[in-house]
Amino acid sequence: MDAGKLFIDRFDSVLEASATYVKPYLPMLARFLLCATFLEDSVRIITRWDDQQYHLEHDRRFSYYGTISFLVLNVIIMLICSSLAIFKKHTEVAVTGLFGIVASQCYGYGLFFNRSWMLRSISVSGGLLMLLADSLSASKKRELFAPLLLASVTDPSNTQKKSNYLHLFGRSLLVALFLGFMVAGEMSVARLFVAAVSFVGCVMVVVGFKAKWSAWILLTFLCVSNVLLNNWWSLHHEDPKRDFQKFDFFQTLSVMGGFLLLVNSGPGGLSMDEKKKDF
Repeated sequence: MDAGKLFIDRFDSVLEASATYVKPYLPMLARFLLCATFLEDSVRIITRWDDQQYHLEHDRRFSYYGTISFLVLNVIIMLICSSLAIFKKHTEVAVTGLFGIVASQCYGYGLFFNRSWMLRSISVSGGLLMLLADSLSASKKRELFAPLLLASVTDPSNTQKKSNYLHLFGRSLLVALFLGFMVAGEMSVARLFVAAVSFVGCVMVVVGFKAKWSAWILLTFLCVSNVLLNNWWSLHHEDPKRDFQKFDFFQTLSVMGGFLLLVNSGPGGLSMDEKKKDF
């Protein structure tokens, strides 16, 4: 038992030391990756406008003006809110707008019963909650160094509670994508091993136990599987699977951005890692 605890503590120390060199770049990279699917989607709508318009009008029975309004609003909101999120400007507005995009596309493209899309979107939503929690934590730190402003802002203790709950909900939603990995495909020894490791990693992230390095493990798994399974660049440009794999690739990048936010900011106050500090 002591040997296992010692190994985990040493591994944690090595991970923290190795992350020192990349940590200054993690926040910007995490926010960019989180918004990757929205940026790619806005470009896809613009470059494939006729296909998008035909699908909405003929398959989804949108009116002409309803289709134009839907597409234009989606592009504008995704570009503006993604830019705000990446550069940490009006994060609450950015997250609200991107949540609206997820909901509107679920309705507009009829994806509510598409299991793969729903799991990825739930994970992306978890990443957005992590981004909002990170923004609230940063504002809390600024308040501590500006006590004269406290009279004109929200109670800092209340802000911290909101941030803790958002971290918890964000962590819980972030791992939804791995549910698909656990149950999809034919069962084999290798798949059972991957499913077991994924399950343990997901539980550790949700409860916040060694959350940073368990997030690194899941992040590495996502990175490798995304390149191997969603290699859309290897398909012919007329292959119908190309667009689907490209969409999945960028959605997975966004989920990876959520895990990077977890690595950078930690699991928050409602976690085992934080509770251990009290003992």
